[in-house]
Amino acid sequence: MSTEKTGLTHINASGEAHMVDVGDKAETVRIATAEGHVTMKPETLALILGGNAKKGDVIGTARLAGIMAAKQTANLIPLCHPLMLTKVTVDITEDAALPGLRITATAKLTGRTGVEMEALTAVSVACLTIYDMAKAVDRTMEIDGIRLLEKSGGKSGDFRHPEA
Repeated sequence: MSTEKTGLTHINASGEAHMVDVGDKAETVRIATAEGHVTMKPETLALILGGNAKKGDVIGTARLAGIMAAKQTANLIPLCHPLMLTKVTVDITEDAALPGLRITATAKLTGRTGVEMEALTAVSVACLTIYDMAKAVDRTMEIDGIRLLEKSGGKSGDFRHPEA
């Protein structure tokens, strides 16, 4: 099975998973933004926004957890390259329509490989942290909508999710 047949870059000619060699790629500025959300009961959202969760500042802790997770992506995802990130942001905002919290993360670097996995990991861990810190009052929370919104830089060019 060749990579031409599958289109998968992490599968070699024998069909085995491997780490892609990015050594010959040009260094470019690469940016990726991902999003996700945690849906919860309105009273759980009010508790979090009011700063009254037993475990402390849910939003601040989730933001830090997301940033830390982005920096650890290569340790979590087996075939990801360790990257020298130059910027990671995690924004968490109220969405009364869910009701819940929307999480957006952006990762940036100048390098030979993209930062999509770092942005997605930041969002995922921020969502998990929100769940962990509020689960004592609401076990019905749901994590959903984790997706890449956009990315720029590199050989494959720019991408923007059609629904973004």
